[in-house]
Amino acid sequence: MDPSTEIPGYSREQFIQDLLHEHEMEVRSCLRKGAHKVQIDFTEGRLAVKIDPTGALLHSFIDLNNMALSRFSSEDRNRIGVHTCPGGDRDSTHSADVDYAELLPSLFQLNVGNFYIALAGEPDRIRVLKIIRKYRKSDQRIFVGVISPIDPRIETPEEVSDRVVEAAGYIPIDYLGTTDDCGFSPFCDDTTTSRETAFEKIRVRVLGTTLAAKRIGGG
Repeated sequence: MDPSTEIPGYSREQFIQDLLHEHEMEVRSCLRKGAHKVQIDFTEGRLAVKIDPTGALLHSFIDLNNMALSRFSSEDRNRIGVHTCPGGDRDSTHSADVDYAELLPSLFQLNVGNFYIALAGEPDRIRVLKIIRKYRKSDQRIFVGVISPIDPRIETPEEVSDRVVEAAGYIPIDYLGTTDDCGFSPFCDDTTTSRETAFEKIRVRVLGTTLAAKRIGGG
């Protein structure tokens, strides 16, 4: 993206190789330490569409991420996932006005096994679920957002359960999981969501997901 001209003595190609190396080492470190899943933050995906509606910037990010992912085995990529959202710093979004339809077809071109998609804060979840159903590859697991961290209200287990059952109508149950939307701020700038609220929301997600599993499975 920037600068438009190369830095003297440091080529763009060298920068890209350094960038890929550092990214690879960070992910490998997590895998070596036994992480069940390693999540790559791709908040910039939706923002890229807002900055460049032609999609060229988004596609360059997709290509760059796939270059990094190509360094991992298929087994490792099954433990790697990508998170996407409209942003959530300081309880605000930067790209919620960007249609998921402009992002998701390209997002599912990423060579990873897991996708964490902010959904609880979407005004039309069904429409997004239909897009996911259309474009996800058969072996890609989808973790749908069922909790909105930037909403001060604490959801109920029943609400979460309903959202999971809703998603199960569009995503095969063996490839469906739950997550939180973004907004449990790691930037020391969130003064509206207390630690107690954050952990209660997470507790509700677990309870609601368990309730949904019983409803879907009949147990």
